[in-house]
Amino acid sequence: MTDRVDTYPTDQALGRSRITYGYVTFRKLLGKTVAYGGLCVILAVTAVPFLWMVFGAFKTEAQLFEYPPRLFPDPWTLEAFPVLFKAIPFGHMFFNSWKISILGTLGALVSSAMAAYAFARLKFWARDQLFIIMLATMMVPAQVTMIPVFVIMFRLGWIDTHLPLIVPNWMGWAFGIFLMRQFFLQISSEMEDAAKIDGANAIQIFLRLFVPLSKPVLATLAVFAFLFTWNDLLGPIIYLTTQEKMTLTVGIATFKGFNRTRYALLMAGATISVIPILVIFIIAQKYFVRGITISGGLKG
Repeated sequence: MTDRVDTYPTDQALGRSRITYGYVTFRKLLGKTVAYGGLCVILAVTAVPFLWMVFGAFKTEAQLFEYPPRLFPDPWTLEAFPVLFKAIPFGHMFFNSWKISILGTLGALVSSAMAAYAFARLKFWARDQLFIIMLATMMVPAQVTMIPVFVIMFRLGWIDTHLPLIVPNWMGWAFGIFLMRQFFLQISSEMEDAAKIDGANAIQIFLRLFVPLSKPVLATLAVFAFLFTWNDLLGPIIYLTTQEKMTLTVGIATFKGFNRTRYALLMAGATISVIPILVIFIIAQKYFVRGITISGGLKG
């Protein structure tokens, strides 16, 4: 019978382990400090101009140009907002922006989801080749198609109407189709086979299976589509001629001229125009964050 040998660590080994543990802890703490410090710098760079715009809406023209500049108004004033509503038909423009953005976003989601489902799950002739051609349209600059599209809208009699700003979104959105197709490809085919066994057709499978599962991606695309449509300036300038049919972005842009820029009105209008975007993001935030995470993990 052999004697039991104690295998307790020596003091020297314990000292080395403490040093190693302390070094690893220090590296983690240093890494977190650098990471959070960098995020704070990025936050300051992005937040300060936004705060300057918001607080500038409550300043006078003189306060905006005082030196040294101050972030907070002193005193606070609302005089820019009544002048803003009198300078442009603000109510009409705000409603026009809402109308175009909501209908355009809805069209982009519906058309993208349906086309993505067809490219991902339905089998038809030259499916992959058509998908590649669709992706190639993303590489064509908008300036190349601007004149041909304008000619089409003119011959349809849609000039000075909101139809050129809404209807094209219902014809498909290449980025949305690509993103949703990649998501649909990740859905297990066993679920689709089970639905087919239960007697569901392609439309029922799309509406009852794929659409509910794709809420995060749809929310992400909705935020992007609404942001793009709401901030569109070139489209309304090209297709609209009547002031009452203009969007809010065009109305705000009128305060910036070659000889004089009315900065107080510009900041007041920009502050109000940001509110709908914040509302949409807050509503879709739950699904938007999940959609960004899912989109980042998709593989082609």
